[in-house]
Amino acid sequence: MPRKRNSRLLRLAARPVCAALLLGLVGTTTLSQAAITDTPTQVQARVTSSEAKTKNPIVLVHGLFGFDNVLGIDYFYRIPESLAGAGAKVYVAQVSGANSSEIRGEQLIQELKNLRALSGNASLKFNLIGHSQGAPTARYVAAVEPGLVASVTSVGGANGGSKVADILRKIPEGSVSEAVVAETLRLAMLLLGAISGKDPSQLPEVPLNALNSLTTAGGAAFDKKFPQGRPAPGSSCDVKSGPAEANGVRYYSWSGVQPLTNAFDASDVAMGGLSLIAFGSETNDGLLAVCSTRLGTHLGDYRQNHLDEVNQLFGLTYIGLWTLFEKKPVQLYQEQAARLKSAGL
Repeated sequence: MPRKRNSRLLRLAARPVCAALLLGLVGTTTLSQAAITDTPTQVQARVTSSEAKTKNPIVLVHGLFGFDNVLGIDYFYRIPESLAGAGAKVYVAQVSGANSSEIRGEQLIQELKNLRALSGNASLKFNLIGHSQGAPTARYVAAVEPGLVASVTSVGGANGGSKVADILRKIPEGSVSEAVVAETLRLAMLLLGAISGKDPSQLPEVPLNALNSLTTAGGAAFDKKFPQGRPAPGSSCDVKSGPAEANGVRYYSWSGVQPLTNAFDASDVAMGGLSLIAFGSETNDGLLAVCSTRLGTHLGDYRQNHLDEVNQLFGLTYIGLWTLFEKKPVQLYQEQAARLKSAGL
């Protein structure tokens, strides 16, 4: 069955996303400015099994600088089709590519309410799977509208913020340099949005809002307001899991722990460089320290960098002898869908 596409449906070349995560920035946009977005259409594929046929639809939530489709490249590379082919009902949400987690969360709430209304099921819930900033975006929805959410799964989630964002935040607030960076990023977002068919009046892009959300201070402030699923503040990195359930919502997470994974993947150079600059010997995926990604039930750490976590670039993830034993990204998403199915979610 051919896959249906929608100009509102999020998709993106994820390799530039990592540079974007570095560039996400602070602003003054308020929640009242959050746009009411269109309802994304379902991703469809030829169904070959019922392995991933969850009770509630799966909604994939992108990270920073997410778009519909850029030059034919999707953000979650081949993941939605894989889940749909295994029987899941899958949607790919579209929220602002660069804005605060709270504003993105408000946009996602509206999308989920639209989907619920169209379904005719007033009690329909959703399994949210968020990558990078998509994780706190999903957490926000689960915290303020738990009746909409069956589960939240964080994949390399920016739950505790990023030291890479901390470095960028050292640009003096209110300075000319900050204004130049913010305007440059805004124009870049508009250009990418035009390529992908994204409407900036629907989903406002405020890059400086994103940086404040993505710093470690921003992550700590978010945790204080929305602690559901997170390990207790000050917990050792050895504590890999947080509370498995809160307000009827199940929480899960897995993470990448290796910045350099494939010599044929050009983005690994950036991941490796950022790892050395921002993290030193601390275990990380190139953009996030693994300790900062924990949420709910810990499902594992894998030889993936931040972009391998969404099967980018074009599925060029890790290579080497360990590939005989290591699970590939698409497989991890399929296994999580099967886990959600088994849990009655």
